[in-house]
Amino acid sequence: MCGIAGFVNDEPIDVKCPVLKRMTDIIAHRGPDSEGHHVDEHAALGFRRLSIIDLRGGDQPIHNEDHTMAITFNGEIYNYQPLREQLIALGHEFTTKCDTEVILHGYEQWGAGVLNRLRGMFAFVIWNSATNELFGARDHFGIKPFYYATMNGTFMYASEIKSLLQHPDFVKELNTSALKPYMTFQYPALDETFFKGVFKLKEGHYFTYRNGTMDIHEYWDPAFGETRQNLDDLVDSIDDTVKDSVAHHQIADVEVGSFLSSGVDSSYVAAVARPEHTYSVGFGKGTYNESKQAKELADLIGLNNTSEELGEQESFSYFPQIQWYLDEPDSNPSCVPLFFLSKLASQDLRVVLSGEGADELFAGYIDYGVHTRSKTIKVVTRMLTHLPAGMRHAIARWCKGKTFHGAWHLYANLAPAEESFIGQAKVFDERESEALLTPEFRNAPSVHDIVSKTYDRIEGKGLSEIKKKQYLDLHQWMPGDILLKADKLTMAHSLELRVPLLDTKLMAVAEKVPTKYLINDENTKYAFRQAAARHLPKEWYDREKLGFPVPIKKWLREEQYCKQVRSMFERDFVPRFFDQQALLRMLDDNYAGKTNDRRKIWTIYTFLVWYDIYFIHDGSKPEPLDMSAAA
Repeated sequence: MCGIAGFVNDEPIDVKCPVLKRMTDIIAHRGPDSEGHHVDEHAALGFRRLSIIDLRGGDQPIHNEDHTMAITFNGEIYNYQPLREQLIALGHEFTTKCDTEVILHGYEQWGAGVLNRLRGMFAFVIWNSATNELFGARDHFGIKPFYYATMNGTFMYASEIKSLLQHPDFVKELNTSALKPYMTFQYPALDETFFKGVFKLKEGHYFTYRNGTMDIHEYWDPAFGETRQNLDDLVDSIDDTVKDSVAHHQIADVEVGSFLSSGVDSSYVAAVARPEHTYSVGFGKGTYNESKQAKELADLIGLNNTSEELGEQESFSYFPQIQWYLDEPDSNPSCVPLFFLSKLASQDLRVVLSGEGADELFAGYIDYGVHTRSKTIKVVTRMLTHLPAGMRHAIARWCKGKTFHGAWHLYANLAPAEESFIGQAKVFDERESEALLTPEFRNAPSVHDIVSKTYDRIEGKGLSEIKKKQYLDLHQWMPGDILLKADKLTMAHSLELRVPLLDTKLMAVAEKVPTKYLINDENTKYAFRQAAARHLPKEWYDREKLGFPVPIKKWLREEQYCKQVRSMFERDFVPRFFDQQALLRMLDDNYAGKTNDRRKIWTIYTFLVWYDIYFIHDGSKPEPLDMSAAA
């Protein structure tokens, strides 16, 4: 796991070198072990290394045999060993034993076709000095980040946006179209980031840049469909593939540990991996702390577990620093405990496994259709789902907005996904956003504009509504929120996070799971849980999804934290974006218990904290807040 940054222009080499050094220094947390540079008349490639594989010989950039190509790579390729043997048989000469060189020679041999041979997570660039062409790619799911911009004649790229800010040709300007969608989705929802002119390379895509032109192409996309598999064969297939993926994700020249929560996903991974060390965190001793259950599981299945009870003041005080690491505002409350969980694990290890991906691959979210505990409503819903589409949709539209018990459950299960589902987070309704925003920020892509681009790609493919929702989350929620924070907040502590449940071979199994084995009357991700049952007690494999409990509701009704948020809402730059008095009323009413707007308040506070760091100040890493002044 590493960090990459670089640029293409025709500035003299002695001008390029110090710029590249600044770009890589700012992301030294991604790779504290070493750094490397390739600089010539037309390009500059920079690299920061966290040594995981081939500890002595894997420094980058790595060149091909005649030094016409150079690669810098962030990620891990888990099938690099058989690919290496294949390439040697084809006549390629290797100078290292690392996975990076496999990508380089694979590109020489197969061109962009190498991408569909790779099993792993990656973002990389290959510079061809013979043709002055830059080739780059991002992994199938978007596990590793890749940002790029073209400004003042320079094409620049990096693992983190803060690297781009170090380039003298970078023009820092707020993307005014990003704020309104963010208020609904809670994360950056556009391909163009909050920094105008800075874009994310989409998951499953590659690009070539030559003579000032960037061409982007898709090389992979999930192919959901229906089959008639029986449950026993399906569970066998899931479990066999999970075990195989976990084994591949444990390939390293250093120890590999695991995160462990009370949920089924990380528990399944840890139970299969059986690492020497697992890690858990939580707030206090009540409902915000799952580390007790994680410790119970570790004891039951014979694993070591290190847990930590998070202090509320310390957690709140580090929030600005968390937003600095994220590059863009993300108000997902789980960012806070993930930051400290990563810090805890990094004291012992460089690599951990985690359970991200199972909810998207196997339908683990209640928003996919589980909105009631009533057996009667569930039976009625199941009967209605067999009606022709036109009748289902008509019933759903009749249910929309009704208040009788089960109305929302019926609507969510019978309505077209395109009309009823925008992903896992919905903080502000668009009308609420427009009422709060100043005119400059109201003109932005609508929620429908954003999600319809994804839904349109599967129109006419006959997918169930649940599989449509999975497809949307795989392209919107997962790379935009889940994987972004997973990468940035583990790398903040020089910790590599591996996600064995986000694997192309497991995806091939998940694509074909019959919808009836995704969600049924018993639970979400039913087939996946049956596979996990072979390794976990029922209390763990059957547990409802909770997420990462964070005491935001409690914070915003305690004086010291509410005062800190209020001081931000009162800042003189806030009226540029929002109706400031309406914001303050929202905060005060929530504090008094008149309303429960904690998610809305936290989403706006997150944006303002981020804006203060990157635009009011110079973008340098902030110190933790002094909470004693607010107490």
